[in-house]
Amino acid sequence: MRYSFSAGAAVIVLTATLVACGSSSDGHRAASGDGPSATRAPVTAPSAGPGATASSGPSAPRTSEPAILPTDELTPATGSFNKKEKEFLVDRVPRGMDPAAVLQTGQETCDKLTYLVKVDRDTAIGAIVTGEIADAEPAAEHLCTQHKELVRDASRGYADGTYKDEQIRPGRYHDVTPTENCTWQITGANGKNLVSGSSTSGKRAKITVPKAARAFTSTGCYAWLPEGDHG
Repeated sequence: MRYSFSAGAAVIVLTATLVACGSSSDGHRAASGDGPSATRAPVTAPSAGPGATASSGPSAPRTSEPAILPTDELTPATGSFNKKEKEFLVDRVPRGMDPAAVLQTGQETCDKLTYLVKVDRDTAIGAIVTGEIADAEPAAEHLCTQHKELVRDASRGYADGTYKDEQIRPGRYHDVTPTENCTWQITGANGKNLVSGSSTSGKRAKITVPKAARAFTSTGCYAWLPEGDHG
């Protein structure tokens, strides 16, 4: 039986559940102190402040990303990482950040996937497709390998948006937790309308993306997942 469960509601309930129980995907967490966990820092260099000007003298080379902690320095304050945890952390920890905090974000991603797949598998895949669950691929690759298939299926789906030319994958698809304003359009050469429709009832819809498709636009449908094996 498929639960009538919106993706937004799933994520809200999930957040409350994880905060309450502090669960881990495999029951193991590296020690990282008693303070609140840190989220993964964006790997981008800070921009210069207002009014900043270029120096008249020679300037040091600028880098677009902060230095990444070398693999041999990936150690927690206490305890140790196992092989899979260390593989997850390689090239993912900016220098100056606690590796255990980065690992915790990966474990939390696994927790989210584990919770959502129990509620509804399509909702879990849709959350990966739309980016609501970020970094699912490296987490499933190293920390919760039972979810690799979810990531594989998500790689063949579509989130709401517009896709063109090489982004188009012909085949049959169904939507995930659509709103009552779910609409779609598939066009071919010269913008010719091939398929279009809407679902005002909020019920699941199915579409076929033909080989002649050159653009696919979806609005309010959340995500589309392939039916069968599209290769």
